[in-house]
Amino acid sequence: MNTIDGSNRHVKTDTAPPPSLLAIVLDTNPHAWAHLSSSLALSAALANILVFINAHLASGNANEVAVIASHSHKATFLYPTPTPPKPQVRLGTNGDVETNGRNETKGLQVAENPNKYRAFALVESAILENFAKLLEETKEEHLAATPTTLIGGAISLALTYINKSSMLHAPTAASAESMSLAALADSENTHVDRIPLTSRILIISVSGDLANQYIPVMNSIFAAQRKKIPIDILKLAGDTVLLQQASDATGGVYMKPERPEGLLQYLMMAFLPDATARNSLVIPSAGGVDFRAACFCHRNVVDIGYVCSVCLSIFCSVLPDNMCLTCGSYLSLRSAVINPPALIPRKKKKKRKAGADSATPGRGTPAGSSTPMHP
Repeated sequence: MNTIDGSNRHVKTDTAPPPSLLAIVLDTNPHAWAHLSSSLALSAALANILVFINAHLASGNANEVAVIASHSHKATFLYPTPTPPKPQVRLGTNGDVETNGRNETKGLQVAENPNKYRAFALVESAILENFAKLLEETKEEHLAATPTTLIGGAISLALTYINKSSMLHAPTAASAESMSLAALADSENTHVDRIPLTSRILIISVSGDLANQYIPVMNSIFAAQRKKIPIDILKLAGDTVLLQQASDATGGVYMKPERPEGLLQYLMMAFLPDATARNSLVIPSAGGVDFRAACFCHRNVVDIGYVCSVCLSIFCSVLPDNMCLTCGSYLSLRSAVINPPALIPRKKKKKRKAGADSATPGRGTPAGSSTPMHP
């Protein structure tokens, strides 16, 4: 293009570190936090997480953060605050404009504090306000319905937000064409290449049994593995196989501290470096990983089970009517259990005793005699 119109266009490349997006999935299960309240209260944990978020935002001007609450009855964003749907506009019979629905959500009222950075104050006020709203919406029937948390839905929300943010930072072919046209109309005849967004997910978990969400969690793990999004796990209480497998499959960090009250120290030392900085650091490892799977029928972690040859579903026992509960395919499991294949015993070879070859009668040596016969 430069040789055609004689202009001097060049591309500016940004040499700053790539922007980092941190999606935090906070397990807000009331049952689990009630058992952990003696060593670490939920309010203290939230305060430590806010300090960790400020440290992440201070590491780079272009860094972003998203906080998702994994509650007992739903998964919702704590930051950024989800925007309500716009009211639908239609024309009435007299040509008047009518709207369906009202926008009752008002903007955040942030108190101006000269001793606090405004970006930190906006994030803190949004998280605290949305978290208080979540606790107010939690009813007794929600707590009595299930003792676990919706970790699968929270990871799905994190993946969708990361995908949306990545598309904004790395535009597609259609948007790249519009950018090139805008660069031609630029007065300085220059434009800057956008650096791709580096993303990761941090799960702060306190729930133990997550086997009932084996399928959605494993699907999210495979999606994160395909997009090369590491999933970091900070296990404050309980133990689960799924989160160990999520960290191992995506190349994340798995930590289960013995003292949960040191939450801020674990966050700052182990989980603050992003994917770019971890290339020059020695990250902690989880050691042994339990690769056992949960059955699709009772959600129990099993060592040996039956696998459907069509959809690869795992079952701990023989299914009724030999029908797969996932895809409905017919499986010949019962016949294999009732009529096991016949095993033909192998013939045992006779073992020769030591010195049997020397005692074997040969030429010139009669049986039962060890002295050769003279002619």
